[in-house]
Amino acid sequence: MTSYASDELISSSQFAKRFGAYLSQVTSHSIDKLAILKNNRVEAVIISKDNYERMNEALEYMENQEIAHLVKERTTQPHNTLTQEEMLEHLGISADELK
Repeated sequence: MTSYASDELISSSQFAKRFGAYLSQVTSHSIDKLAILKNNRVEAVIISKDNYERMNEALEYMENQEIAHLVKERTTQPHNTLTQEEMLEHLGISADELK
C-alpha cells in the first residue's frame, strides 16, 4: 500500500478550488504525487506525465519479461506433435470435408 505525506493529501473540494496551484506543484516535481480525498478516502492520485510514462514503461517491461519467460518455458519443455492426419482423426474430421 502506498503511503502519503501530509502535504500530498487534499480534499476534493480543496483540489477543485486550487487546481492550478496543485497542478503546478505536480508538474514542477515539488511533490511526487497528490492524493485526492473524498469522504476521507483516497479516490484518485495525480502524478506528473513524466512519472506516469516511467511507470507505464516499467509495466510494459514487466509484461514483456513475463511473456519471454512463458515462451522460454514452453519452448524448453518436451511436447508431442501430431501429423495433419492424426489431428483430423482426433477431431473427427475427414480430409474430404476440408475440400
